Amino acid sequence: MKILNKFQIQKVDRQTITKEGISSFQLMERSATACRDWIIDKYDNNERFLLLCGTGNNGGDGLALYRLLIEKNYLCTVYEFPLGDNPSKDYSENKRKIKRSDIKKLTTKALSHIATQEIIIDALLGTGLNRPVKGKLKKVIQSLNALPNTIISLDTPSGLFSEFNSDIKDDEILQADFTLSFQLPKLAFLLPERGEKTGQFHLIDIGLMHESIEKIKTPYHYLTSKKAISLYQSPKKFDHKGDNGHHLLVAGSKGKMGASILAAKGSLRSGVGKLSILTPKSGIQILQTSLPESMIELNNGDNCLSGYYDLSYDTISLGPGIGTSNETTQFIFSLLSKTESQMVIDADAINILATHPKWIKKLPQNTIITPHPKEFERLVGSWKNDQEKMERLSQFSQKNQLICVLKGAHTAIAFPNGTFWFNSTGNPGMAKAGSGDVLTGIIGGLLAKGYPPKVAALLGVYAHGRSGDLQLQSHSSPFLIASDLISGLNKVWKEME
Repeated sequence: MKILNKFQIQKVDRQTITKEGISSFQLMERSATACRDWIIDKYDNNERFLLLCGTGNNGGDGLALYRLLIEKNYLCTVYEFPLGDNPSKDYSENKRKIKRSDIKKLTTKALSHIATQEIIIDALLGTGLNRPVKGKLKKVIQSLNALPNTIISLDTPSGLFSEFNSDIKDDEILQADFTLSFQLPKLAFLLPERGEKTGQFHLIDIGLMHESIEKIKTPYHYLTSKKAISLYQSPKKFDHKGDNGHHLLVAGSKGKMGASILAAKGSLRSGVGKLSILTPKSGIQILQTSLPESMIELNNGDNCLSGYYDLSYDTISLGPGIGTSNETTQFIFSLLSKTESQMVIDADAINILATHPKWIKKLPQNTIITPHPKEFERLVGSWKNDQEKMERLSQFSQKNQLICVLKGAHTAIAFPNGTFWFNSTGNPGMAKAGSGDVLTGIIGGLLAKGYPPKVAALLGVYAHGRSGDLQLQSHSSPFLIASDLISGLNKVWKEME
C-alpha cells in the first residue's frame, strides 16, 4: 500500500471525480458514509456524539456525517468553528442541508459544558493545514486535549501535518483516540515524533481509484497483511530439509547466551531446514541442552568468539550476544574479509561496525542490517528530527547498498533503491530485551530458505510483529516477553497458509 502526501491525495481525489463522473460533494458523501459505517459497527445509537466542524472540506465531511448519523437515529450535536470568511463550496452545500438552528458555535466555553460520556468527532482541519494552529483554534484544541472524552478524528487529527511535524508544538495538535484515515495512511502516523496523536488509526475505504494511486510515485509504502501473504511461499509436498536451507547463526558470549537461544529459536520457527550455531566454548553445553534441533560449530574462544572465520555458509546471521571485546572484533573482521554470503547483521555486530565504519564496505550487497534507534545513531550520528532521521536512513542504505531495518513502532525498512516500507504489525509489549534477537533469527532463517533479501526483510518484520499481536489474545501487553514471540510464529504461518 502506498503512502502519499497531501498533494498526491488531492490529485487522486480529482482524478477519481473526473474519471467516475461524480462531483466533489458526492465523493465527500462517500467518505462520510464510510465513516458512518465504521461508527455504527463500533457504537450503538444510545451513544451521544458531538461533531466539531471547521468550515473547510474536513468540516464538510463532518456535516455530512452528522446528517447520516441523524438518519440512523443517533443522538448528535454539531458545532461550527469558522476558519475564515469563505467556507469551502462543499462545506456550504452540506450546511444548506442542515437547519441553521441545529448548528452551534464552537468555543472553549461551550466545551466546558459537555458531558464526559459524549463522544467527540473532530472535523476541524483535516490535511489541508499549511501552518501551525494559533489563536482561538489553538485554545479549542488545548481544551479538547484536557477533556476525558473519547475523540475520533476524521482523516487526521486537527493540527497534525500529514508528513513531518518537527515545527509543531505538542499542544497545537489534537490528541485523538481513533483516527479514520481516508483510504491510505499518512506518513506522520508512522513516525515517533507525533504519531501517537492519531491514537489507533483505521484505514477507511472511500473508493478512490486504484489505477490513479498506482500511477503516482512515492518512496513510502505500508506493509499490510495482504502484501505479506502475497510474499509467503507455502511448503511443497516433496520438500526435504536441504530444500529449506542451512543457516549459520554467529552468536553468544559468556553471560549472553540467552540472545543466541532466542535468535536460534526464531530461525527454527521460520521453517529453515538446518541451523548451525557458531559460538564460544562456554556456550556449547547451554545450546546443546536448549536446542536439540540445532548443530554447533566450534570456535577457539572460551568466553567470546576468537580466532579466524574458516567456514563456508551461504547464509549467516551475526551479532546477538557476541559482545565487543578485542578478540571478537578481530574475529568479525576475519569473517567480513572472507565471506560473500548473504548476511543479517544485528546487535553487537552493529556496534563493532560503528567503531570501524570502513568495514561496512566489506558487507555484501543487500546485506540486511537491523539496528534499533540508538544503534543506528552510532552508525550515522544523531539527528534533529524525524525528517533528518529518514534522510540519514535513506542515505545510509543507498550509499552502502544495504537493506536497513530500523526497529521500533512501525519498523521502517529502507532499501538501496531509495524506497521505504513501514510495518503495520506489532505493539508496545514487544519493546523488551531479546525481541530483536528473535527478529534476527526469523529474517536469517527466511534468507536461508531462499527468499530474496528484500522479501526476507519484509516478511520477517511482518511475521515478528504479527506474532506479537496474536499473543495479545492471551497475554497482557506489558507482560509480553521475547520468548512469547517465538511461540506465536506458528499461528502467523498458519494464518498465512
